[in-house]
Amino acid sequence: MPENGSFVKQHYPSECFDCFLFSDDFDIASMNSTFVNIAGYKFVTLVGLPDLKARLLPRCRELELKGTILLSNEGINLFLAGSRRSVDDFLVELRQLEPFRDFEIKESLSDHQPFNRMLVRLKKEIISMGVPTIVPERRTSPKLKATELKQWLDEGKPVTLLDVRNDYEIEVGTFENATPIGIDHFRKFPDAVNRLPAEMKDAPVVMFCTGGIRCEKAGPLMEEQGFENVFQLDGGILKYFEECGGDHYAGECFVFDQRVAVDPELQETETTQCYACQAVLSIDDQRSPYYQPPNTCPKCYLTLDQQESMRLADLNEQLIAATTPLPGSQPYDNVRPMNVPLRFDNQPVIEFLLGMHTQLGRDFWQQSCDEGRVRYKQRPLSADEPVRSGWRVEHWVPQTVEPDVNNKVKFLYEDDAILVIDKPAPLPMHPSGRFNRNTLVNFLKLAYPAAQLRTVHRLDANTTGVLVLAKTRAIAAALSPQFVNGEVKKIYLAKVNGHPAKDRFICDRSISTKAASAAGARAVDEAGLPSETRFTTLDRYKDGTSLIECQPITGRTNQIRLHLGHLGFPIVGDTVYSADQSEATQTRAVDSPPMCLHAWRLTIRQPSSDEPITFEASPPEWANGKNTR
Repeated sequence: MPENGSFVKQHYPSECFDCFLFSDDFDIASMNSTFVNIAGYKFVTLVGLPDLKARLLPRCRELELKGTILLSNEGINLFLAGSRRSVDDFLVELRQLEPFRDFEIKESLSDHQPFNRMLVRLKKEIISMGVPTIVPERRTSPKLKATELKQWLDEGKPVTLLDVRNDYEIEVGTFENATPIGIDHFRKFPDAVNRLPAEMKDAPVVMFCTGGIRCEKAGPLMEEQGFENVFQLDGGILKYFEECGGDHYAGECFVFDQRVAVDPELQETETTQCYACQAVLSIDDQRSPYYQPPNTCPKCYLTLDQQESMRLADLNEQLIAATTPLPGSQPYDNVRPMNVPLRFDNQPVIEFLLGMHTQLGRDFWQQSCDEGRVRYKQRPLSADEPVRSGWRVEHWVPQTVEPDVNNKVKFLYEDDAILVIDKPAPLPMHPSGRFNRNTLVNFLKLAYPAAQLRTVHRLDANTTGVLVLAKTRAIAAALSPQFVNGEVKKIYLAKVNGHPAKDRFICDRSISTKAASAAGARAVDEAGLPSETRFTTLDRYKDGTSLIECQPITGRTNQIRLHLGHLGFPIVGDTVYSADQSEATQTRAVDSPPMCLHAWRLTIRQPSSDEPITFEASPPEWANGKNTR
């Protein structure tokens, strides 16, 4: 565990650190002490804080003091450590300043320097509660001495003991029958007071904390809220231990230093804290096999798989938050770029447009040109104007509202090289046609801005399942050949219309390189690209459908859909490769029945080790065969 100062400063909320600095919470003693530790605070109106900081910090460094001084308009609190002479010299000089003439400190000794550096910080409050009307310099609640509280408790006097500390402190120990305020940070104290029962406002209430500091603000706030009989335990729990022992107290007292907790004899106990999550750990907790300092304890222990699941769940939430509402749901001016290839050099604009997007028709492009929505370098182009090879022509579509898509992307795996997701449907991967902002690539850019993700393969808009993305250009370059060369093992599930006669069958018909229909469908073409898909019939259902396992050996556009449609077993929900193409579209409406094709398993070689790794996306509901057998 790090030394006191750095540990407390690094791992505790600011209001706890303040309490540690200026209460009786810190007391290190050693038979061979060489360092003097001082702690003190004063609520006093201060002005000229930057000048005061500029005066104190160099002097502390000159005296070789280390620690922290907090300054605010409401006062000062400090914790410093150094040699006897340095501490005395500092206090003499500090008390020469008018606001600090009666500055009191608590002193303790240690055999080491508990801080790593010297800091002077300017803050809004020296004890953070966030209520500017509470000014302890002017008023605090009446203080009740420890011996008097003990007498009240001995006599059974009706009184409410209110523990204003944080929940993790109370867990270690508190007064018998005390009421916890129920907070994890002192800034939440005002809201917690509002939740206290109304009957407490008339009864005697004794607040307490570790050393009394937080009660300086807690008491006046409660009085403002109508609590008429409020006391604060003078000196807090530690003063009570010093004067009264452990009577009427159960457990130990949490302290904000490396001791963690002390018993009623003010001796350090065996209670400790988890370095990773800061949970307070009993002896039994420390005997747990999950107590593996400094990494885990029984209260934060997670297996590597659990840690991975939590991280991926966070990514899922980030994406949903970044895409709700859908980015394309609000009207915007959409600019769709098109690069002019060599084959259209010196051809009329409208011929270029028809050649690039035949499905939209001549009338559509003529109207777009007439309305000035086809442009080159923001200059409108007429339909008969020639284009030149290399131009970047833009099609402006004002007030675009894109169709809704499914944004429920599920993150399956992540490491330094790749990100693996379970893609939902309908969701196009890349900007095209009706979709620009409502695309997977844009969603990931919004939710995962830290990485320039690159796609190394693709899934159709209506296809769900495993998709691998590379985190860098180099990783993409290493993975892409695996897909191009057919080295990746891909297993899909498909629900098809019809019952195949064979349990195993193959389709090896070549596929055209260009779309053969307005909906973008490819076709069987002997002059096309060689293609092969292997099929296994997993189940035949009573409703006339079947569940098929599909393994594409090659990776052509729409390959599985085309091969199954060609064999007479079109995929359920696939309007493009069915007999009736009247409603054919590559991206279905979000409320339409699903196209039943799912990328189930995918095996690649890891870029770092060249070892195979398999990813799996759970089969969707349509693949379980319910109500169809």
